[in-house]
Amino acid sequence: MQAGIIGLGLMGGSLGLALKETKMFKSVVGYDESLLHGRQALTLGLVDELVSLKDLQECDIVYVAVPLESTLEVLKHFENVERPNFTIVDLGSVKDKIAKSLSPKLQKYYIGAHPMCGTENSGPSASVKDLYKHKIAILTNLDKASAFQEAFAKEIFLAIGMQIVSMDSVSHDKHVAFISHLPHVLSFALVNAVLSQEKPEDILMLAGGGFVSMSRLSKSSPVTWSDIFKQNKDFLTKSVNVFEKELAKLKGFLEKDDYEGLKAWISNANNISNFL
Repeated sequence: MQAGIIGLGLMGGSLGLALKETKMFKSVVGYDESLLHGRQALTLGLVDELVSLKDLQECDIVYVAVPLESTLEVLKHFENVERPNFTIVDLGSVKDKIAKSLSPKLQKYYIGAHPMCGTENSGPSASVKDLYKHKIAILTNLDKASAFQEAFAKEIFLAIGMQIVSMDSVSHDKHVAFISHLPHVLSFALVNAVLSQEKPEDILMLAGGGFVSMSRLSKSSPVTWSDIFKQNKDFLTKSVNVFEKELAKLKGFLEKDDYEGLKAWISNANNISNFL
């Protein structure tokens, strides 16, 4: 069998390493719009060969690991593939817009997947062999896919060490707005606020573990995350509104010298230690 990967950055490159380790495929081939990224991926051994988008139609399974706006265009290249055992999986962070854009013909070959993993780094050199291991893969709208495609996609995710959760695309986008996308918003906002008030040398001298941890996600790709925010803007806006209400509570406690209320507010947040 042959697997193909479109987009050879962090997610696609790490997947290439993971797929090769399973020994399930005779070869893992790749395509990247950036010739530099393609050459880097080949040199790093993330894929065995670079091929064209057309050549990828001959693969048994193709993974799409590009920004969401590009995913919509990439999927069009596979509209005319009619092999019953062909499978195409997109790894994007927002699902409903893609699900609604698919033709009925392509839907039976398509699996929407969101691996809940990543780092703040990007590009082929950021690839990590065990990035997917022991992480969650959310699979969406499985009712539209054919039985073979569902089973094949699940088999491979399990083979690279992932656990599988299934849900519809709308529920997915709502949940990840809070659990995945909002943390990035907060990190970007925190760092922009600090940079507007502090000199770099003071940040470097005074930053402790809390700031370092909170600012890590702010180093994430502007291209990737502006696209994610755009595609999930409705649910993300709602999550930001909820967060603003929590900030308003904090501000109110401080303005009113209500430190018992403040303590209770912090204690409520501590409850997350019961399950995380």
